[in-house]
Amino acid sequence: MLEKQTTNFEKTVIVGVVTQLQSEDKLQEYLDELEFLTFTAGGEVIKRFWQKLDKPNPKTFLGSGKMDEIHHFVKEYDVNTVIFDDELSPSQQKNISKILDCKVLDRTNLILDIFAQRAETSYARTQVELAQCQYLLPRLSGMWTHLERQKGGIGLRGPGETEIETDRRIVRDRISLLKEKIKTIDKQMSIQRSNRGAMVRVALVGYTNVGKSTLMNAVGKSDVFVENKLFATLDTTVRKVVIKNLPFLLSDTVGFIRKLPTQLVESFKSTLDEVREADLLLHVVDISHPDFEDHIESVNQILKDIKSDDKPTIMVFNKIDRYQPQHIDTDDLITERTSKHYTLTEWKSTWMSKLGAKNALFISATEKENFEEFREKVYEAVREIHITRFPYNNFLYPEYKDVEENTED
Repeated sequence: MLEKQTTNFEKTVIVGVVTQLQSEDKLQEYLDELEFLTFTAGGEVIKRFWQKLDKPNPKTFLGSGKMDEIHHFVKEYDVNTVIFDDELSPSQQKNISKILDCKVLDRTNLILDIFAQRAETSYARTQVELAQCQYLLPRLSGMWTHLERQKGGIGLRGPGETEIETDRRIVRDRISLLKEKIKTIDKQMSIQRSNRGAMVRVALVGYTNVGKSTLMNAVGKSDVFVENKLFATLDTTVRKVVIKNLPFLLSDTVGFIRKLPTQLVESFKSTLDEVREADLLLHVVDISHPDFEDHIESVNQILKDIKSDDKPTIMVFNKIDRYQPQHIDTDDLITERTSKHYTLTEWKSTWMSKLGAKNALFISATEKENFEEFREKVYEAVREIHITRFPYNNFLYPEYKDVEENTED
């Protein structure tokens, strides 16, 4: 008989600020995402707190009144963790922890924790540990107050190095070691990539949880882990895919996110080599998400950071089966119609029409909706790259509609 398993979620409170650069609507979008991140990490959000400020308080991030309000709530409801939507400075984290007397995390710390949970391979674990060490280094004194005391006593009178300095040196040494380890693995991976021959390389990129792995499984007939949580996939998966008679390499990469910690961008740059070396990008977008345009902007910014924004790209608008425009009643004369009320047909006539028929696709990876059109457009794009590279292979790969049906994989 199977035992019933129960998951114990940590009681959590999330906190954000409305500033001149971040409106209340934008904050609520970020807090929605932060709540999903918290759920992914194993927490249950029981309340949200936010405050309007010109700029965050340099000492405690929020004002003293709001901090007291959170402190009373934390004590009354026995809350384990308070998570802030923005990155806290080491001094802010130290001061807030003293006031609230509970575990205090910021968005960066939370994302690093999720990455640590999700890392399966030695390479991913090394990258995550490097990011964690880089995040931890300036925060050592805030995390262990006993480390600030000077060494002393019989047999302990040394050259005057404090415990905090010793710990910092240990962490710096660890960072150097991890960087060397990543360099070694990078060399191995670059050799692997060079051994793949001259096949056209296609990379799936996009925001986290948009359906890249589901699409990979549907196209490549592979078995990549899929889950409705953020960052379900950390390790890059590469599969040989054949559409009709045309073979190419398809890689599934780590998902991107808004406010991605700089430490993660740095440590995962080597993983993103698959994107850098790709001949074609399939930018997957969850069109059912209300903020999908912001997601596109975030992904484009990261592609720009890794110098991959100039590659041929097909926009793949996924999850059309779940797309539901917001409804306005016929007698509602107050609500202003915005892009959130557009139907799919209306969306197609907006800026999406400027992408061109070849560069925009609307599909459902789970329902295989418009999948034949997806296969055709990917085939034609890969064929064009292949023929440009090997003009004498032109006769091997005719246009999609001219390939005999019995040659299909």
